[in-house]
Amino acid sequence: MKSFSYLSAPDTATALHAIADMEGVKFLAGGTNLVDLMREGIEEPATVVDITRLPLDGIEELPDGTLRVGALVTNSRLAADPLIRTRYPVLAQAILLGASAQLRNMATVGGNLLQRTRCMYFYDETASCNKRAPGSGCDAIGGFSRGSAVLGASEHCIATHPSDMAVALVLLDAVVEVESVRGVRRIPVAAFHRLPGDTPHIETVLAADELVTAVELPPVPVAAHSRYRKVRDRASYAFALVSVAAALAVEDGVVSEVRLALGGVGTKPWRATEAERTLLGRPATEEAFRRAAEAELASAEGGPQNAFKIELAQRTIVAVLRQLLTEGSAA
Repeated sequence: MKSFSYLSAPDTATALHAIADMEGVKFLAGGTNLVDLMREGIEEPATVVDITRLPLDGIEELPDGTLRVGALVTNSRLAADPLIRTRYPVLAQAILLGASAQLRNMATVGGNLLQRTRCMYFYDETASCNKRAPGSGCDAIGGFSRGSAVLGASEHCIATHPSDMAVALVLLDAVVEVESVRGVRRIPVAAFHRLPGDTPHIETVLAADELVTAVELPPVPVAAHSRYRKVRDRASYAFALVSVAAALAVEDGVVSEVRLALGGVGTKPWRATEAERTLLGRPATEEAFRRAAEAELASAEGGPQNAFKIELAQRTIVAVLRQLLTEGSAA
């Protein structure tokens, strides 16, 4: 591992000025994934700013009912919070289905949002990867691509985003608060991650001098009736082949409100807006669920190894909606 200077920031102002003074490309993220990347030689920062002493570990209810979650709140604490379990069960479920208990105890909200892909070619220095080395190519295209994206991919990258938590946050219309020496701005989670296009190495809209300080969860009444399902190769400690976050409200047999988001199939956490549009105002039937799922995946493109994800995603959408209709949420 390349040598680097280390700064443990005592307060937010010190951290932001240190980040602003750093030269070159910066990678700001949670410690667990950054350490992995440094060990592999993928990231070689000249300076590492430790922000664990900053006062960003609170969960606060604002006057309008919004929950403000500090960027340093651990995944375990967030999933166990009574307000999260009651108002946003889909988020608690998504977190608990991600990683091991030990990792959830260390991983943070901000770090989770900024984790890098787990594509095998990204971690293989002998392979071509436009995320790791822009312009070098993408060996996943035409290579081993069973876990690759079928939505939002480009000719330059087909890697999926690995986060479970971010899928639930997209469903909930969460907002990311970021701060720099230039001030504070708020970014909808749905707009925070970028599609790969021809610059797959630029994964978020976060500026080089900005730090994620919080995530805000607005009041979403339908979210109390929500679920998260994760389909993977083994029962635990595996990334999603397909995941579905869903919230559903039905009145007189008709869908009055629906929210859907997908993981494991997109190059970013994927809000299923076409499925929502197709289903809203329609009878809450299995046939309607199926048609909505097909509408969402109509633009999906898979190769020989990952095309199975298209039907798997459709089936999982239908299964989660059916479960919400008959059993409700599972906080």
